[in-house]
Amino acid sequence: MKTYLSGDPIADRRADYAAMLADAGEAAAAADVMAQALEAAPDWPAGWFRLGSFHEAAGAVQNAADAYREALRRDPEDTVGASLKLALLGVMPLPEAPPAAYVEGLFDQYSDRFDAALLQRLHYCVPQMIEAAMIEFGAHEAYARALDLGCGTGLMGERLRRRVSRLVGVDLSEGMIAKARRKGLYDELHQQDAAGFSDPISYDLVTAADVLAYLGDLSPVFSRVHQLAQPGALFAFTVERHDGAEDYVLQTSMRYAHSRAYLTRLAEQSGFEIRDIQPLTLRLDRGEPVEGWLAVLAARFPLLVGGAAPAIADDETLAAAKPPLM
Repeated sequence: MKTYLSGDPIADRRADYAAMLADAGEAAAAADVMAQALEAAPDWPAGWFRLGSFHEAAGAVQNAADAYREALRRDPEDTVGASLKLALLGVMPLPEAPPAAYVEGLFDQYSDRFDAALLQRLHYCVPQMIEAAMIEFGAHEAYARALDLGCGTGLMGERLRRRVSRLVGVDLSEGMIAKARRKGLYDELHQQDAAGFSDPISYDLVTAADVLAYLGDLSPVFSRVHQLAQPGALFAFTVERHDGAEDYVLQTSMRYAHSRAYLTRLAEQSGFEIRDIQPLTLRLDRGEPVEGWLAVLAARFPLLVGGAAPAIADDETLAAAKPPLM
């Protein structure tokens, strides 16, 4: 949850006390104190979100929904993710993707401690596993041009850099991009959502390490990757695992989980052949394993009218089109 202060010292002190009560298991009392805080600072979306979470923990579902709606009313961009909470409560339709402002803000505030949290406490090893899968199911071990979607601070880039001649990173979070830039791994970095990124240059490798859990409907990303991929290019990614009949579900973590059947169908519809889809443990979350899928796809060789293969940009075109942005 966002921890933005309200700007009112009295409201902030009451909110801190409410959080102490909630941590002690007194959710209803926490909601009462948080409501008092909001009397002093009514135009505080994160405060309304916090009130909703206390009501929800106390089992007061209607009160929780009312608080989340108020957070959304006061912040239509939804930087706190109130619409996701309303969807989880069943009072709003399941969104195909979370609000961009929520995802951007979430990772901006997490960027300073991101690497330490993932590597030291959460036993995160997705980049190593994607690299191993690339080696096992790819046609070669070195790549000319790689695109790292949701590059974050560059943990996947650390694995890719030694295997690619040119590495491009894309992330929605300005804070994450700044961290990645300081590592000096990427030839280009772009602050952009994965489905909206475009480039006249094609890629022979695209990765998305632990980022697609922040999307429900993956078809825009799959379509975009296919547009950016050379024929035969690898697309290696992870998602959180859903074993039910639905294509995807929104979890209480406010991340999405996807089914294997959905990934298989979407890959085939989007012009990829499946090299492998395997289960794996992505990391820990509150001490519990987060299960996922690791998929390796290859872009099929489309034919144009008359049977001609699509043109692929050569290295000279590449150098002219995209100067490094370091």
